Amino acid sequence: MHATQVLRDEHEGILAMLAVLEAAAYRAREGQSVPASLFVDAFGFFRNFADKCHHGKEEAQLFPKLVERGIPNEGGPVGMMLAEHVQGRAFVRGIGEAGERYAKGDQAAVPDLVKNSLGYVRLLRQHIDKENGVLFQMADAVLSDAEQRQLYAAFEQIEANEMGPGVHERYHAMIGEYQKLAAEWERAPAQVHC
Repeated sequence: MHATQVLRDEHEGILAMLAVLEAAAYRAREGQSVPASLFVDAFGFFRNFADKCHHGKEEAQLFPKLVERGIPNEGGPVGMMLAEHVQGRAFVRGIGEAGERYAKGDQAAVPDLVKNSLGYVRLLRQHIDKENGVLFQMADAVLSDAEQRQLYAAFEQIEANEMGPGVHERYHAMIGEYQKLAAEWERAPAQVHC
């Protein structure tokens, strides 16, 4: 398997959790009930899986290899992706801080939680579109099969170091449970709590 396909596959899980986060943020903004655990779990998923593991693979392995193969960093696509990773980390920190307050019953945290959640959703969806539609295609054009295999092996090591055994599967199960909850919200009539 190509290393870039691993990253594309990981994007699917990230996009699924972004959809759940977006639904929860809109629901919270409307004054409806959202389990605090959802925001806490979303923070953990985006911090650990999306950033440390997924972005870690890109930053430690893929991006340096692309720069080495002539794809520009400064003022180029790699630099843009790195800058967006930094922006994303700020949103995730905001989700974590506001989510912690919300979990303690602080309803005043909702505006910060909504702002950071929706900002992150917008940023990361656009980011993933750029990587899937442009950067990974460039990577596939300049990297040999041997380089793709080397990156794949390095990605496996990062996954083992950052996630550990079974964590990836637990995140997928968590996403599935929250997707069911979000589907229930869509079917239920809106109830505003004051």
